[in-house]
Amino acid sequence: MSDRLLIALGTSSQVPTRERNHNGYFVRWDDAGLLFDPGEGTQRQMTHFGVAASDITAIFLTHLHGDHCLGLPGVIQRLSLDGVAHPVDLYYPASGAEYVQRLRRASIFTETAVIREHPVDAPGVICETARFRIEAHPLDHTVESWGYRLVEPDTVALLPEKLEALGLRGPVVGQLKRQGFLDLPNGHRLQVAEVGRAKRGGSFALVMDSRPCAGALALAAGVDTLLCEATFLESEAAEAERYGHMTARQAATVAREAGAGLLVLTHFSRRYRQTETFVQEAAAVHPNVIALSDGMTVPLRHTVHPVRSGVANVVRQRS
Repeated sequence: MSDRLLIALGTSSQVPTRERNHNGYFVRWDDAGLLFDPGEGTQRQMTHFGVAASDITAIFLTHLHGDHCLGLPGVIQRLSLDGVAHPVDLYYPASGAEYVQRLRRASIFTETAVIREHPVDAPGVICETARFRIEAHPLDHTVESWGYRLVEPDTVALLPEKLEALGLRGPVVGQLKRQGFLDLPNGHRLQVAEVGRAKRGGSFALVMDSRPCAGALALAAGVDTLLCEATFLESEAAEAERYGHMTARQAATVAREAGAGLLVLTHFSRRYRQTETFVQEAAAVHPNVIALSDGMTVPLRHTVHPVRSGVANVVRQRS
């Protein structure tokens, strides 16, 4: 598998703190670079944690509250300053188009980068490439908010021993993979499933500002990695409901009910200095859970069985 990582550029909600920057998440998925919710200071965080402007191929905004978009002007201008040659796609809630235009033209600069806008106004597939598709589903916040889900198609891994038994090698193997079958000299049409095993595609979902809702469950359904907001602890559940957020326990309940693999908590209120309690609260419901901190990276890989909560074997810190 190629390089697939989640890089935490920022993990704070509403305001940055001494320990946490505004939101910002970068997903490396093979040759794609997906930037989610660039809050204030994202451009500097990119420099700290090894993300170049040229790495970005698409930007996704869940909603237009400042902690999820105030970094957009700097990122947009940096794309032109650095001479990024490839087009960059920008996805955002259609109702926030006015704010997006203001952010794109927040100050004077010479725009050379090509930004292709994609306002999101309906659930479903919003992006499809040869390697993956991205879906959007509505969330339940105090303003219009969308979550995003990346799904890789299932494939078939060919088994060398079965190919060898049939004397298949060279270009015909590539033909079998491309078209899914191969007509043999004996008249038999060999199906790729006869000489391979199913390989489930990878998946990742991002659920930012939202109460627990059907959209969150749809996004999280069966994904390998769920990045989910946990602004509050359960002791502040009433406050979470009032402001359209989740507690760590609610995020874990979404992960459990949706059959997600690894639950990654983020978007912590500034009142909390430490996140160990978030992991403890969530692990009582969904044991495969970690809490992000700025600069942390999480390999995006298949999660088959729940594992003991912690960060030692799934996360490394970037310097």
